[in-house]
Amino acid sequence: MARHRILIVEDSPTMRQLLVFALKRLQGVEVVEAKDGMDGLRKVTSDHFDLALVDINMPVMDGLKLIHLIRDEESLKAMPIVVITTEGADEDRARALALGADEYLTKPVQANRVLAVVKGLLKLA
Repeated sequence: MARHRILIVEDSPTMRQLLVFALKRLQGVEVVEAKDGMDGLRKVTSDHFDLALVDINMPVMDGLKLIHLIRDEESLKAMPIVVITTEGADEDRARALALGADEYLTKPVQANRVLAVVKGLLKLA
């Protein structure tokens, strides 16, 4: 039985696979994938998630727009959001955090780093 549900919003199938593989090492976690911001928005507003991992550069709707829309949703305000992106510039980081992201990781990202951040945000032992 999954105690925590995590949504991965990432347009790269390879990156999604890598994140799913890393997160599967956590016990009691269910991972759901979304291929772009619109898909992510549809899933996050119609289901319950404890955390979202969001890429910034995606077709259809980028991650910053998605974060903005999630934070506008009363029921989703408290859900932790981790940005995982190739955008390493300080202004990108500042913008994502200002929009409501809880953590900002730049690619290539180590599985252990992702797990440490997720565990911290979900308060897992």
